[in-house]
Amino acid sequence: MHLCAPVKHLPLIQALMLVLTLGGTAMTSVHAQSAMASKASITVGDTTLIPRAALFGNPVKAGAQLSPNGQWLSWMAPVNGVMNVWVAPADKPDAAKAITASTDRPIPAHFWSGSSDQVLFVKDTAGDENFRLYGVNVNTGKQQDYTPFDKVRVRMMGGSRKRLDEVLVGINNRDPRWHDVHLLNLKTGELKLVMKGDGYAGFETDDDLQVRLAARPNAAGGADYFQVKDAVAADKPFLSTSLEDSGTRPLGFTADGKTLYWVDSRERDTTAVFAEDTATGLRKLIAQDARADLGSTLRHPITGEVQAFAVDYLINEWQFVDKSLKADFDWLQQQLGKGEVYVASRTRDDDKWIVGIDPVSKVAATYLYERKAKRLTALYVARPELQGAPLVPMLTAEIKARDGLVLPSYLTLPVGADTNGDGKADKPVPMVLLVHGGPWARDGYGYNGTHQWLANRGYAVLSVNFRASTGFGKKFLNAGNKQWGLAMHNDLLDAVDWAVKQGVTTTDKVAIMGGSYGGYAALAGVAFTPTTFACAVDIVGPSNLETLLGTIPPYWEAGKKQMFSRMGDPGTDEGKTILRAASPLYKADQIIRPLLIGQGANDPRVKQAESDQIVTAMQAKKIPVTYVLYPDEGHGFAKPNNRIGFNAVTEAFLGQCLGGRVEPLAETVRQSTAQVVQGAEHVPGLKEAAAKK
Repeated sequence: MHLCAPVKHLPLIQALMLVLTLGGTAMTSVHAQSAMASKASITVGDTTLIPRAALFGNPVKAGAQLSPNGQWLSWMAPVNGVMNVWVAPADKPDAAKAITASTDRPIPAHFWSGSSDQVLFVKDTAGDENFRLYGVNVNTGKQQDYTPFDKVRVRMMGGSRKRLDEVLVGINNRDPRWHDVHLLNLKTGELKLVMKGDGYAGFETDDDLQVRLAARPNAAGGADYFQVKDAVAADKPFLSTSLEDSGTRPLGFTADGKTLYWVDSRERDTTAVFAEDTATGLRKLIAQDARADLGSTLRHPITGEVQAFAVDYLINEWQFVDKSLKADFDWLQQQLGKGEVYVASRTRDDDKWIVGIDPVSKVAATYLYERKAKRLTALYVARPELQGAPLVPMLTAEIKARDGLVLPSYLTLPVGADTNGDGKADKPVPMVLLVHGGPWARDGYGYNGTHQWLANRGYAVLSVNFRASTGFGKKFLNAGNKQWGLAMHNDLLDAVDWAVKQGVTTTDKVAIMGGSYGGYAALAGVAFTPTTFACAVDIVGPSNLETLLGTIPPYWEAGKKQMFSRMGDPGTDEGKTILRAASPLYKADQIIRPLLIGQGANDPRVKQAESDQIVTAMQAKKIPVTYVLYPDEGHGFAKPNNRIGFNAVTEAFLGQCLGGRVEPLAETVRQSTAQVVQGAEHVPGLKEAAAKK
């Protein structure tokens, strides 16, 4: 169970920080400064200050998809400043029209129905994560709310290559703790109960939209897997895992239902991919790698067979089972240049793909790839204002913790800190330790808007996969069990020591910052080790692990046992002692360094009370703290005006603390919904900006 849902390369808080195109005048100066940046004598102060809005505002377009029949293109793009879904004929991208009309919150994602007649999307209210499922008919424009229930969260359970106008969805309207499986007819909107979800964490379905497996959490912190026939689960499980092997799980069936793919860590450290014959139960090893867990695969759009798998250790590498697919990737790599090629969407006939490349320090474009003709058509550049901007490389590092555990990490240096390009700092600069959320998630290699922003302001940025991070094997993951504020925190301290020894920074010029678990780490940093960090930025981070676990959403019921096993069980005296000792709230009186807190009032994962209570504790001791609350946000800042606004506050805060460059607050705070609850006077310009709201 994640405090912060994992997203490829980025935790939630960073993933929400998309980019915005700006006016053309800034572009000329960016190009000019980029040319200057090629000179060895350049310093970060000589480069263009990249506007926050260019990094964290809305993209021009994003998230392109192909309809299964290949006739339509879709993507996300703003309508009056709010991200909505646009659709165009595949052969006429310029004829795109918006088919949704959200005016308050961005639509987070969309996907196509099997029939290619409808675009489906989910949307919540003010960040409460009670997502409803909607559909829009691309021919008529009619929109339908398929799950019109209040305080209910829909989950997609399964789709089909055969039953094109039907999907399986999970809805917790009967009991908020459990998602019942329903068959949804996308044409009529009819919902039919298939199987109740009582006690089950999840289900695996096949191409006939039949529930085939059910997973139920067990006392060992893992899961019991049951065969399901005619919507009835077997009495006894056929496979069980413990906490140690909780990464073992099914990946899905082939279209004919004869093969079930698994990732499995039993009898090994890292998860491997297996193909199981559903008739005999015999398993065949498809892929394994001693460095990293496997799990991301490319599957044939018709057969469902695994064609390629990703190995993501320091960088993500695709390895191919299907050699014809490798030929496509090789050709695309030649055409698109250096970086990771990715496939975002494929038609059912597999004749067209949506592809792109992540060049890390250059602006990526999205293309339509026609396989037979070997033709690439540029669709859009999501961030045109960053073309020619002084973006910098991301470096990989393996940092040894004090007990010898190797921590895969990522370092970004500002312009001028590595003049010869050897990947090592020439001189120390202020540094921000940027901690990922989860904590059962990971940082990865690739373009990172937060890294680029902070580096552009003059800071080195270090992201560390501390123990408990996912993707590096079960020993690495389980080394973090009940280590909040202990070994997990020590890993971050060891990474700072490494950066100092490498000449990246100095001991007195390091800030700690993050969202969700990263916010907790920031609080722990200044509460448990009061003089290690110069300052801290906590975004939606928990301060009291007891109250955190006592207020998690009801639909996390299936994951509670595993959370208790990994953090401490609040129902036992031993668990309470562990949780209390790891809670920054009880050491709030030890905080002596500047602290900035950002919180969404509607956060269902880390309630507002988590921020309120540590601010109250600090106020009682007359300890300065700055607290900014957003009444229309949840677990992170989804609205661009709020993302930009909070980052403006953060930038001014870090500038005062570490001495980096600061783009003026200007109107950004006033244009957001920020409520400065406490401590506006501690951030330059914030008191004045807040007073004019």
